[in-house]
Parts: sequence; C-alpha cells; structure tokens
Amino acid sequence: HIPGAVFFDIDKIADQSSPLPHMLASPAEFSATAGAMGISETDTIVVYDGMGLFSAARAWWNFRIMGALNVFILDGGFPAWKAANYPVSAGTPRPNPKTFKASFDPATVRSKEEVLKILAFNSAQLVDSRPADRFSGAAPEPRPGLRSGHIPGAKSMPFASFAESGKLKDVNDLRAMFEEKGIDVAAPIVASCGSGVSAALVDLALASIGAQDHAVYDGSWAQWGLPGETPVEAGEG
Repeated sequence: HIPGAVFFDIDKIADQSSPLPHMLASPAEFSATAGAMGISETDTIVVYDGMGLFSAARAWWNFRIMGALNVFILDGGFPAWKAANYPVSAGTPRPNPKTFKASFDPATVRSKEEVLKILAFNSAQLVDSRPADRFSGAAPEPRPGLRSGHIPGAKSMPFASFAESGKLKDVNDLRAMFEEKGIDVAAPIVASCGSGVSAALVDLALASIGAQDHAVYDGSWAQWGLPGETPVEAGEG
C-alpha cells in the first residue's frame, strides 16, 4: 500500500444489522470507525483502490455523505502509483485516533421506498451501472435468488464506461456520455448497481461535471431484485 495509508473495508464500515451487503453505516458507527482510523471530518482525504477506479468511489461517497468535504480520489489508483515507481509499504499502520464528527447528508442516498415513489411520480432519472447483459436480463445475477432485469425506466450506463486505464474520463467526455443517454444532468438523478458500489462511480462522475442533484440507491439490485413486489423490466431499456 501507499506508505501511511489505512484500509477502508466497505464490508465492515457498514450496517452490520442489514442482510444486504455493505449498506451505509449509521453516522455514529461511521464516526467511531473513521476516528479509530485516524481520520477527522476536517482532514484532506485521498482514497484509492487496487483496480485504478472502482471501490474507491464508494469510500469517497461514504466520507462525503458523512460530512467530510475535502475528499479526493487518486487518479489511476494504486496501479498508477506503482507504475510511477513511487514507494510502497507492507504491514498494517497504527494511526493515532482522532475524533470524526459525522454530519449526515440524506440528500445523497435513496431507499427502496423512495425509488418506488420516483417511479410513481416520475420525479427523477434512474441510471444503472451494472454490465449491460445484467441490465437487460440476458445474464444472470451473481448473487443467488435475485431476479434478472432492471428498474423500469432506468438507463444503462455500465461502470466500466466511466473510466479509461483506471482513470475517470475527461469531464467533456462524461457530459457527452450522459447526453447520449438522454439524461439531463441538471435534473434529479439516482444511480443504482448491483450492491451500491459502482453506483458511487456514477455519483462521482456527476459531481465531477458539476451536477447538483444526484444520489445513490444504497440497496440497489441486491435489494430491488429480491423476490417480491418491486417491478422489473427486461431488455435494453
């Protein structure tokens, strides 16, 4: 790892009472964990992952929703760091604890009930960042017991399309991608995916181009795709 870095475990820094994977932790739980990691909400925080750009967006979103505003993602992640021959370390750092005072922002997360209301009133645009064959229902879901398809009316924007060589695409390219899909970035947008991880990459892209009203459906398909009454569509949308 990069010298001095601490590990953000998206499965442990989560709501452990939920049967759904890595759901957002409570502000109190997040504060305790982040503080134990030696992080304050006023710190400048740089997040990276081992793929270049994937789960780092989820950690970025976690910190932002809890009130840490100076949060950035390392362009290219750990692969770019190593390619530049910068120093690396092994072992587990033991940071000095700090106090993290969470200030939860509910505007940047949506529940299943809120997405159902969006469908009823057509009050936001839905973006699904799973691979296209899972969106269409042509490929089965990797989690057993889930239905195939997508939320009715959602637009497919696979997460891999937002990055090149592990780096977020240029803002002009990102704007063009949303425009090509017929998505108005000045209007409300809610992103979903398989379990709330790659949806945060959509949220990152929207923040990067200056969009103001965007959120993540935290339960995503791990919740929506369960057997039940939530409506599901198949096909390319």
